[in-house]
Amino acid sequence: MASKASDKVGLGIVGFGIMGERLLRAALDHQDAPLRLTGVWDPSPEAAKRLAGIAPNLPMLADAQAVIESCDCLYVAAPPAAHLPLADAAFAAGRSVLLEKPLSHDTASARDFVARAEASGARAAVNFPMASSPAVAQLVAWREAGAVGTPEALEIQVAFARWPRAWQHDASSWLSRRAEGGFTREVVSHFLFLTRRLLGPLVLQQASATYPGGDIAETVIEARLTSGGIPVTLRGAVGTTERDDTNSWILRGSAGAIRLRDWSIAEREGAEGWATAPDALPNERMRPLVLRGQLDKVVAMTRGDAQSMATLREALEVQETVEAILTAG
Repeated sequence: MASKASDKVGLGIVGFGIMGERLLRAALDHQDAPLRLTGVWDPSPEAAKRLAGIAPNLPMLADAQAVIESCDCLYVAAPPAAHLPLADAAFAAGRSVLLEKPLSHDTASARDFVARAEASGARAAVNFPMASSPAVAQLVAWREAGAVGTPEALEIQVAFARWPRAWQHDASSWLSRRAEGGFTREVVSHFLFLTRRLLGPLVLQQASATYPGGDIAETVIEARLTSGGIPVTLRGAVGTTERDDTNSWILRGSAGAIRLRDWSIAEREGAEGWATAPDALPNERMRPLVLRGQLDKVVAMTRGDAQSMATLREALEVQETVEAILTAG
């Protein structure tokens, strides 16, 4: 266990799907970080094969409890229903926790969990990678330099060729279902976190969600809300683009506009239209850099130092907004 600043923080992973693999690869590539991988658990035989191919010296442990016992920080990348039980078990063992979003598929349970964690002083954060995004840092810098002036309106749009996206096929058994999946939880939540972080508390005013039938997740959402008192319009839809996904977050104000496009492209509106930040990178190249930033903050969190990952309280507010949109019908 990490006991002093010179020790490496041990990171264990439960859930070796897309997100678990991405963070593991980022940790393997981030050799300068005071971080060591201690073990993984996932019940899937396919996950064990992938782990052996990526990190043959990293053990696939017997169960989640074995991962908790091996680590200083537990990364929970399992489906949502498992998030809170795993986090509670890690807290009971004195570990810090990095949770995937959403906190839970059940909002009441998430509220109780956050209250308990805050009261106990548990070390925890939620993996909204925009907390470490250079593109978001550029938006903040532009805004602080006066590019927006007084914020007047925000527009968020997301669109998908189909849901789940092609690369999420292995998780479609839950991502395609209303109970735990859907693009509002998986994608829109990131932009709501960004909105909450940069503008202020979220207040939902009106929303609608369209479902194709049965237990299949939403295909269209529309919502009006405010963030820090600023009007926000939100729209998401499946089948309205040929791309896997496309998205934009546009903040307009008295002096101009800034936007985040396709996850990682920061742009500023000028007389000749939108100008892209000179160091902008497409998301597939930006993502490893962002995850390294998150891992640096995992080390800080585990050591009890200040860091800027999404708090449990921020994640709860996002979850409450998401679930209110999804139940609007």
